[in-house]
Amino acid sequence: MKKEPAYHSDPEILSGLLVFKGTRVPVKSLFDHLKAGDSIEVFLDGFPSVKRAQVLAVLQEMETEVLAHA
Repeated sequence: MKKEPAYHSDPEILSGLLVFKGTRVPVKSLFDHLKAGDSIEVFLDGFPSVKRAQVLAVLQEMETEVLAHA
């Protein structure tokens, strides 16, 4: 059984950008923080509506996608 994604897109929320479910926080914000050298904890401190499990689910899904092409 496939797990439900931790993010979604809705044209009514931030013009359809991918956001963490139940929030208005764009998934891109996570990657922007990580590219800047911030830890997951720093990201979560800045966006308390996002749960650690959501961040880990997004990272796992991206890892799976990347490794599928290896």
